Amino acid sequence: MNGRMLIAYRRGFTLIELVVVVAIVGILASAMFPLADVVARRAKESELRTALRTIREGIDTYKQYVDEGKIEKSIEDTGYPKSLDDLVMGVTDITKPDQMDKAKIYILRKLPRDPMFPDPKVPAADTWGKRSYASPPDNPEEGKDVFDVYSLSDKTGLNDVPYREW
Repeated sequence: MNGRMLIAYRRGFTLIELVVVVAIVGILASAMFPLADVVARRAKESELRTALRTIREGIDTYKQYVDEGKIEKSIEDTGYPKSLDDLVMGVTDITKPDQMDKAKIYILRKLPRDPMFPDPKVPAADTWGKRSYASPPDNPEEGKDVFDVYSLSDKTGLNDVPYREW
């Protein structure tokens, strides 16, 4: 070997290199957990906005049909649905008297749930707080009709507004 010494090279990482890499990965992972929580909350809040918009548009459509004379209204009625189920189950279209037994107006295909409601077994209509036409906006109460809906959650959104005020 002509006086030269062969040097053996080892492949792999030292213990210190492995500890440094694990520490860096741990720091990055710990920074991701709060971000994942924010992303999940933002998705639920988006779902809440969509559900509120869908139900409120359904309530407004019901009222419009009452005002147009398509849905029967008594003197005592406000013109708003008596329950959220009326939007899905359908109401009789009084403009078609020859088909009264099957002429129905369906406003929503499905009633969305409040995504902030904790129990998935509760029917969708019971996950919402309901405000009647006769109750004030700052103290919503149920009544003979459904004028508006709100979340029953006592939590606050990322925008610092309580979900029940959306």
